[in-house]
Amino acid sequence: MSVQTTNRIELRSGAATGLFAQAFQAILAWNDARMTRRALDKLSDRELDDIGLTRFDIAQVR
Repeated sequence: MSVQTTNRIELRSGAATGLFAQAFQAILAWNDARMTRRALDKLSDRELDDIGLTRFDIAQVR
């Protein structure tokens, strides 16, 4: 089993608003999904089956 830790800035409501904050949140969400797909892709088919996923499911992570 592997654990992946990320360090990132969290924007709290009211702390930063506007177009920049929305773009920043979109980039964070994209990067989280990318890292998740990358970690899942490293698992064997057996490990994916254990957690109820298939290789096709990895591409659907958003």
